[in-house]
Amino acid sequence: RCCIDLHQGKVKQIVGSTLTDKPGDAPVVNFESQMSSSDFARMYQRDGLTGGHVIMLGPGNQQSAMAALSAYPGGMQVGGGIDLENAMAYLEAGASHVIVTSFVFSGAELNLERLEQLVGLVSRERLVLDLSCRKRGDTYFVVTDRWQTFTNLEINEGTLQMLEQYCCEFLVHGVDVEGKQCGIEHELVMLLGKHCTIPVTYAGGAKSIEDLELVKELGQDKVDLTIGSALDMFGGKLAYDQVIEWDKQQS
Repeated sequence: RCCIDLHQGKVKQIVGSTLTDKPGDAPVVNFESQMSSSDFARMYQRDGLTGGHVIMLGPGNQQSAMAALSAYPGGMQVGGGIDLENAMAYLEAGASHVIVTSFVFSGAELNLERLEQLVGLVSRERLVLDLSCRKRGDTYFVVTDRWQTFTNLEINEGTLQMLEQYCCEFLVHGVDVEGKQCGIEHELVMLLGKHCTIPVTYAGGAKSIEDLELVKELGQDKVDLTIGSALDMFGGKLAYDQVIEWDKQQS
């Protein structure tokens, strides 16, 4: 699954765990592209990639997100600050789905009323829940507010089965390894493959074709993978064309 991560209106690859709202504290940026969001969207359309995500990391990204969605109508999902006020505008601009995390939480607790309102507005079929998480002890917990705030929601069989009633897909960043090219979160991928019955995309730490094979194996052929910082077009060493070729061979 392809990605366009936006920060301050630019396409960037960032170390996820360094995102912060503290004044003067900038995140660690692995790469900033000279290509626009719409350039990437058109490239993904050319290569027949569907179900990718445009993620707005903080304010100042709406215009770039809209440009990507209009360049590839129906081809990409969008997330980052989605709520009842703006969700339909993104769908009307060309998003296939909206991706939501923080809006459906009140502090550390899941807010089912908000989730049900969102489903009522956009429908289950166009809602993706972002369950990006970090490990505390031996347990993965969903994190919100650009991955800075731990919630009390554990990633486990019960949580996944319950939330599948409200959405058509999950997006899960392994935040502790996001952007670090240090390998995937094996345990998390296994958990998702074991318990998810709807499509799920994992992102975080992938750096090689071997990681694609590993996610396919550990995820029981049910978990898709997003590769970001490791790709050559984002300053990494893994050839984008090689990944595209691997993907074509799976179908």
